[in-house]
Amino acid sequence: MRSDHWRFSRGARVDRGRGCAHQGVPLNPRASLARVAMAPDERSASSPALRFADVDLDREATPVLRGVNWQVSNGERWAVIGPNGSGKTTLVQLASGYLHPTRGAVEVLGKCLGRTDVRALRKRVSTVSASVARVIVPWLTAKEVVVSAREGALEPWWHTYSGPEWAQAEELLAAAGFGNISGRPFGVLSEGERQQVLLARALMTKPELLLLDEPCAGLDMGGRERLLARLGPLAAGAASAPIVMVTHHVEEIPEGFTHVLLLHAGRVLSAGPIASSLTAKALSECFGLPLELRHDAGRWTSRSARTG
Repeated sequence: MRSDHWRFSRGARVDRGRGCAHQGVPLNPRASLARVAMAPDERSASSPALRFADVDLDREATPVLRGVNWQVSNGERWAVIGPNGSGKTTLVQLASGYLHPTRGAVEVLGKCLGRTDVRALRKRVSTVSASVARVIVPWLTAKEVVVSAREGALEPWWHTYSGPEWAQAEELLAAAGFGNISGRPFGVLSEGERQQVLLARALMTKPELLLLDEPCAGLDMGGRERLLARLGPLAAGAASAPIVMVTHHVEEIPEGFTHVLLLHAGRVLSAGPIASSLTAKALSECFGLPLELRHDAGRWTSRSARTG
């Protein structure tokens, strides 16, 4: 039986001459799992959580990403912004180890994709995305959805959880102001409540990298603002893991985010500290029309530029 690692690795190639060169594990995805799994964690406190080196990704010979160079370091919180079809979700799938690059190298938490057991790596990375919500059994309670993340499971029936673990799940929901829904079925929750549950689930494992793929999609204004109010303190926390959040809208960038990457047609237009890299000019180029950009009290807003 093949694992996801072999399925996604087949047909993908990591350039031997770029990135991940310090890894001593063979590139061959059929290398001994025992050797890969036992490789020591080479990531030091100063090494990046995420590194893309000249990354290309093709789907059925169609280019999706081209020449992406990007690094996420400890303490950084990145907003990835771009129009539909720009490659944002593909970027997250690479960062979470569910895709491998066609060319170039991707290093996640000190491990090079194609030279590590991604099943072990994924346990160190948490993702909030619509794809997770779609596979949650609707009659599970909110706290069951959260606690089952401890074992990387979608249901709680196959594992035994301790009292402190159940308490942690309750505390994560309560910290967001949603302790009152812990016993309610996931399927009857509002979109905003579901996103709060999925975020609590992502935090249950104390991840070393947190990926948020359009977490505000489908939320009304109240749901969006409550979610951003939760993400702001996470971004400000010195002990929090590095965060990457994908969005279409600058209004959804939480307070405390430090960096931005603008993506257009699979290429990076701008990447760096948010104060200098998120500009009206760069945003206009990214979306293909003149835009105004404002920053006030830690939040961003944008609209089409006035004429006349």
